[in-house]
Amino acid sequence: MHLYNTSLITTQAITHVISGHFSGTKQQEICLGRNNLLELVIVDPQLGKVQTLASVPVFGLIRSLVSFRLVGTLQDYIVVGSDAGRIVILKYDPKTRTLEKIHQETFGKTGARRIVPGQYLAADPHGRAVMIAAVEKQKLTYVMNRDLENKLTISSPLETNRKENMCFTIVGMDVGFENPCFAAIECDVSESDKDTTGEAFEQLEKLLVIYELDLGLNHVVRKWAEPIDRSSHHLIAVPGGKDGPSGVIVCSQDSLTWIHPDYDRVSIQVPKRKGETEKPLITTSVLHKIKKGQTFFCLLQSELGDVFKLTMDIQKSTDGSIGGVNALEIKYFDSLPVAIQMVLLKSGFLFLAAEFGNHVLYQIESLGEDDPEDKIFVPHALQNVQPVDELDSMSPLTDAIVENLLQEDTPQIYALCGRSNRSTFRIVRHGLQVNEIAVSELPGNPSAVWTCKTNQSDQFDQYIVISFKNATIVLSIGETVAEVTDSGFLNTTSTLAIGLVGEDSLVQVHSLGIRQIRSDRRASDWIAPKGVRCLFATVNERQVCVGLSNQEIVYFEMDSLGNLNEFEKRKRFSAQIQALSLPPVPKGRQRSQFMAVACADNTVRLISLDPSNCLEQSSMQALSAVACSLALIEMMDTTTGLMTLFLNMGLVNGVLLRTTVDTVTGELTDARTRYLGPKPVKLVAIEMMGSPAMLALCTRPWLAFSYHSRYRLVPLGYEMLEFGYSFCSEPCPEGFVAVCGKTLRILQIDNLDREFHQTSIPLKYTPRKMVLAHDKFLIIESDHRVSPGGKQDLDPVQFGYKRAPVGSWASCLRLLSIDGQTHDLIELQDNEAFVSICKATFNQYPREVFYCVGSVKSLIFHPRKLECGYISIYRLENNKLQLFQKTQVDGCPLAMCAFQGKLLVGLGQTLRIYELGKKQLLRKSETKNIPVNVVRLETQGNRIICSDGQQSTLYCMYRHYDNQIVIYADDPYPRWMTTSLMLDYDTTIGGDKFGNLFVNRLPLDLSKEMDEDTTGSLSIFERGYLNAAPNKVHNIAYFCQGETITSLSKTTLVQGGRSCVVYTTLLGTIGCLIPLVSKDDYDTLLLLELALRQEIPPLSGRDHLQYRSQYQPVKAVIDGDFLVQFNLLSNVKKRQIGDTLDKTPTEIGKKLDQIRTRSAF
Repeated sequence: MHLYNTSLITTQAITHVISGHFSGTKQQEICLGRNNLLELVIVDPQLGKVQTLASVPVFGLIRSLVSFRLVGTLQDYIVVGSDAGRIVILKYDPKTRTLEKIHQETFGKTGARRIVPGQYLAADPHGRAVMIAAVEKQKLTYVMNRDLENKLTISSPLETNRKENMCFTIVGMDVGFENPCFAAIECDVSESDKDTTGEAFEQLEKLLVIYELDLGLNHVVRKWAEPIDRSSHHLIAVPGGKDGPSGVIVCSQDSLTWIHPDYDRVSIQVPKRKGETEKPLITTSVLHKIKKGQTFFCLLQSELGDVFKLTMDIQKSTDGSIGGVNALEIKYFDSLPVAIQMVLLKSGFLFLAAEFGNHVLYQIESLGEDDPEDKIFVPHALQNVQPVDELDSMSPLTDAIVENLLQEDTPQIYALCGRSNRSTFRIVRHGLQVNEIAVSELPGNPSAVWTCKTNQSDQFDQYIVISFKNATIVLSIGETVAEVTDSGFLNTTSTLAIGLVGEDSLVQVHSLGIRQIRSDRRASDWIAPKGVRCLFATVNERQVCVGLSNQEIVYFEMDSLGNLNEFEKRKRFSAQIQALSLPPVPKGRQRSQFMAVACADNTVRLISLDPSNCLEQSSMQALSAVACSLALIEMMDTTTGLMTLFLNMGLVNGVLLRTTVDTVTGELTDARTRYLGPKPVKLVAIEMMGSPAMLALCTRPWLAFSYHSRYRLVPLGYEMLEFGYSFCSEPCPEGFVAVCGKTLRILQIDNLDREFHQTSIPLKYTPRKMVLAHDKFLIIESDHRVSPGGKQDLDPVQFGYKRAPVGSWASCLRLLSIDGQTHDLIELQDNEAFVSICKATFNQYPREVFYCVGSVKSLIFHPRKLECGYISIYRLENNKLQLFQKTQVDGCPLAMCAFQGKLLVGLGQTLRIYELGKKQLLRKSETKNIPVNVVRLETQGNRIICSDGQQSTLYCMYRHYDNQIVIYADDPYPRWMTTSLMLDYDTTIGGDKFGNLFVNRLPLDLSKEMDEDTTGSLSIFERGYLNAAPNKVHNIAYFCQGETITSLSKTTLVQGGRSCVVYTTLLGTIGCLIPLVSKDDYDTLLLLELALRQEIPPLSGRDHLQYRSQYQPVKAVIDGDFLVQFNLLSNVKKRQIGDTLDKTPTEIGKKLDQIRTRSAF
């Protein structure tokens, strides 16, 4: 088995956020660290939207991020601390929209280790030095400078190591242009590690330590250290020099303290939310300088989401010099979602990277100057900030099901996301999000629609032309859209094409001929021969071509006086004409060189329009079906990185065929196909973001466009359209107009980055698991430290639930339909929480489906204890859940599965089979040989696949004749399992909490022996091997994805495609593993992967092979996310790699495209 891994949706969680002028302009950008991905975004100040500039996978774990700028320069650099054992400095190139690696310095081993730096990063505010620290012992300081060519240079590391010294955080202090200083919270654990009684640990004290870099001696010294509160955990650097008093603010539980070595400490108590008994804890902060008054303030957020504004009363002398701090002032600001980090931009926007759920962009409306300073406050609705945009985030994603409940062309992904009050059930569909700007009723069913300008210099469209079967309606675009009758267009017949020809002439091709309308409303007509009708037409800036019913085409070209002149000859074809297409006239040219003609004999011909051989055939493409639509468009070629002329052909069987046109010879090469649906494909050339694009209309609309130097073909998240065209007006500069049934619609796409759109349905508690109940979902939700049904003084949706004591649980069982309606909701009491769910059919009721739900009472995680467990059986009648029976069990039923008319339950180290009794479940059989804890169960026949919490998968067998469960095979690798899936009778794919995906297979001879062993002698008398089962499974594939795997589904994503495995991760990634059909494909892709590792080393500095082989060597899996970077290479490098593979760059690009599109989105 050979697999190809590709990501459908990349990581949506944000772990690190920094801001800076990375483009070297006045506008600020935001750099987002998404676990293993770096994304650079910008906030449009006019629209209030977040737009992506660059998104680059780094193939390493991002542990820390910081920005810095050299004095006297305009551009900020990005410093990355990762698990590569290296410090990497990146620079953004706005021309190519890529991140370039400027420096890479190695200092330690790979991996996230305690004593290897990378966990903490801090930069001097004036860009002179960067300190990178480990959790324990090591701290390294790098001096930044520039050479004679004004290029950044980095020194050798200066070490500051202290054995058995723990570091909690570091920050760069603002000391003006004195020697750079760094502050750190540290703790000496030498005595605590040796003391087994725990007394030394109770007496530990934290220190605030200041390190000074002496630029003259090139040495780092431990300048100052003072004890601080034991609960201190966060540092905020205070502006220094002319902007402030310098020093740091130490955030502790319930208090903030300003500390400076030369002044007395100043403290203040953090306000407490009314009704809360626990002390507030600050988790993140952002400091903002106000240039006008040379003042600053700080926004701090607590673990409950409450945001506070902190200001300082600074001592100032008569000469303007700044001394210490008189007092700190803090007041409640607003309540926002709990954040990982916040960024406050100079343009007045606050970006909040949420810990759970969607990330939010807020507009600052007030600085809260009039808010009262109370020690105890009551949270209020948003007053000082207002949300303006959101970035989708499914983190944490706990479970997912792939099904086509909406009966669309492709299945939907139904996911459980979020935590507590920000929990959601999400429907993820492939397609760009489309917004309706306007919808208008029409008097009939139109056949086509166009927009046009009246002059080439016009910025916006002036007319909307709608064609009906025997009429044409013209609408004028202004403040309102209204019908006009004096446009000059012929409105008594159907229209075939509309276009602006020359500088200011409009052309209407209708069924009877051609009408040219000049700017002064003078019209000239060309009438088709008697008895002949115009069936097809195509128009560009200077050319018009018409297909007649007598199988001829008539070609017109504009002369210097603005008149359309007919070419002296007409070309007749041997078959009926089906479609025509002219490409736009290239800049600096008088005409397009070619025209495409589709005929009923399953061919498409490319016709030359050069005066020397006008209307002669240049090339021909044979097809599998008749082409009903054509589009010649010049777009970006992903393989070559150049603008290329493509011939797009929409076939009647729903296939879109695209070929490359040689602009010199007219030769057609590199044919690529994509199945769009069972209906004929209609193609329309439009404009998107000022560049050529194409609408492909089938059972759903598709959009082909060039974005970030890459060709994309993505469906739209909208219903089927009959025709569409680009639309540009002042309220809607980037949209398109379309007809659907008897309606005219103006649509707009906000973001071309998001190829998937999501529908969110809010939930009450954290969702854990779900099962499909007919066309609805049965979801279990549970939250720790929440009182069930308790009185909430505040709205839990905005402010969260009031915290309850440890061991308190709130949980519910919800029956939810995909339209967002909750049909039934059962809430538990007495600290009982749902933990597992499955559906089963019992022998006593063979035609009825029951829903089995496992719960636990008074569960405490550390130390782990519980009162008891329960298994509840529910019936579903008339969209209501009815409790059938409830059985108490002696453990936590974390995994359940239907098994041969019975119920298979995992209770810790016990695997038990229950049978349905009259009043409760009855024990049938059990085994207590599970190593640690059962977390997942899969069955097929008599075979049981048991996933253990720490010991991978176990192959078990249930023997009917003696009613025993026997473990006869297991995995030699210990894995902390989270989910698993049986691919076939002998093969299992699994995922663990460390982000590993693996495929295990039971040897065929062993599988046959166990199935044919009717006496059970093989399973009873065989001796164990390596203190485990007597047999071992074979590992046939392994791949390190890097994030905790939460679900696995075997499905088909595209119509007519091969089956693949879709996986989801805790951080919101959705990916798939595609099986490779031939060994030759695997060998080719493996060689390509090896070549790319030499040409494109990952930005994090981590070796790609090591990253994908963190726990064992990668095996039989190709990293498709890495191979797509082949398109980023220069054409010279592509040809060199192609030579080693005996393939051209076009063939390599085509192979990568086919593997992805034939099995995945």
